[in-house]
Amino acid sequence: MPVERVEGVQLGKTPEEIEDEVRRGVLLTSLDKAVGWARKQSMWPATFGLACCAIEMMSTGAGKYDLSRWGMELFRASPRQADLMIVAGRVSQKMAPVLRRIYDQMPEPRWVISMGVCASAGGMFTNYAIVQGVDTIVPVDIYVPGCPPKPEMLMYGILKLQEKVRTTEPFK
Repeated sequence: MPVERVEGVQLGKTPEEIEDEVRRGVLLTSLDKAVGWARKQSMWPATFGLACCAIEMMSTGAGKYDLSRWGMELFRASPRQADLMIVAGRVSQKMAPVLRRIYDQMPEPRWVISMGVCASAGGMFTNYAIVQGVDTIVPVDIYVPGCPPKPEMLMYGILKLQEKVRTTEPFK
């Protein structure tokens, strides 16, 4: 388990004593931090690709960008095995109940990334057939802007979500 150094945390020990403990294999942490680290490192996204943004999402999981570096190599087709939904593309009014049903079938805790301007705000489709923001259907944690957003932008959004998951206290 790699050691994450959190700036500003005072442990009452000198850096040499901390390094000595790390070399011996002793690691002290709180349960909240351990659970947050485990959740951050083991997100399994459910793909919900609806339009051109889905191609960029697929390329993010491919060899050049390789999401497995951050523990996300398993794109799940079943919502019962996923804890992250990446909504990529425009959501039609007909697709909205399906999206909500899939979100409801995901186990807690669950997170949502809205990828692209169409999923976030309707994009150029300002008509009655397209949902003007997926946040009217499911709660969104991270918005990734762009039309379509590049794989680097999605990876940045995923890293921001992982930071949010790591710092959120799982036990309240």
